[in-house]
Amino acid sequence: MSRPFRPALLVTAVLALLGFGITPSNAATTITVATAIGRQDNSTASVTGYVVGQPTATSTVVRSNFPNDYALALADSATQTSTSSMLYVQIPSAFRASYGLQSNPGLLGKQITVTGTLAAYFSHPGLKNATAFTGGGGSSDPGDPGDYYAGAEGKTGAALKAALHTIISNQTKLTYDQVWDALEVTDQDPNNSSNVIEIYSGRSIAKSSEGGGVDDWNREHVWAKSHGDFGTATGPGTDVHHLRPEDVSVNSARGNLDFDNGGTAVAQCSGCTADSDSFAPRQAARGDVARMIFYMAVRYEGDDGFPNLEVNNSVGNGTAPYIGKLSVLKAWAAADPPDAFEKNRNEVIYTQFQHNRNPFIDHPEWISSIWPN
Repeated sequence: MSRPFRPALLVTAVLALLGFGITPSNAATTITVATAIGRQDNSTASVTGYVVGQPTATSTVVRSNFPNDYALALADSATQTSTSSMLYVQIPSAFRASYGLQSNPGLLGKQITVTGTLAAYFSHPGLKNATAFTGGGGSSDPGDPGDYYAGAEGKTGAALKAALHTIISNQTKLTYDQVWDALEVTDQDPNNSSNVIEIYSGRSIAKSSEGGGVDDWNREHVWAKSHGDFGTATGPGTDVHHLRPEDVSVNSARGNLDFDNGGTAVAQCSGCTADSDSFAPRQAARGDVARMIFYMAVRYEGDDGFPNLEVNNSVGNGTAPYIGKLSVLKAWAAADPPDAFEKNRNEVIYTQFQHNRNPFIDHPEWISSIWPN
């Protein structure tokens, strides 16, 4: 399967074709942050460290409310708080969309490698004129990585759905136990690397609180597993594109309800409503929910031993392999487009876990092509 385009690889290939050999003696050495801080000599190096915030002044690094995408701070520990142990990295414009913290707050706590010049930045030990960033899974808009969607090019309607099904069915499958570990990475709180964000409530909760207790979080199947009776079997039952952390009691309140507007407030889930046949999450999660549902309806077409999952315009679907309400889900997707957290999650699933993507995060316009009415 293709991987995201890497400019550094293209440069290397061009130099090789022109007869300029890249030898180990010419290549940048990989060093720690501590070594980089002590070697501010304008030499070139690749530095590996954890993203710990954004420098805004010589002795100030912020971990939330990032003002822009122009800089980040690296440390040898993801929990480092002393600025004297941090390297300030200038982010050139070509890399800001993928590694700037305002667009990619989910990078906080992630390990990355940056190649550039060891020189002061913000009058502090730094790295400038970077030529390569790798790792972390960060991206404000991964879009179409390489030729991943080449097989869907120019298609619409049923033909587009069939092409996307073929593309995204090529995936690494997780066990239900592995889902716990995956969710701790895919849904990590951008402002607290020890926590995850619950999908419906939006609450930040300690990763260590996973379990079955009243105030624990567990693995919520956004496409309710009884809608197709797939349980927790490896396949739809373990597909992290629709499995999300959620409070145990909120998960229970949602149950296997379809999605629709209306209803009364749900306890411990600010902004959520439910009635006898439907559930609605908080406003900021409604588009996310819709795109997960559309992913499942394309990924599982009944050709791999599991039911053919489909979206319909009904509620109260019960145990049928259908979920609704289509018109509402389309409206939710349009009103709540993909944000940086959702895009980063898609990228992390692609690069680190299942190696497939949710096409409706990359291309929201495909929703109306496949489901025009």
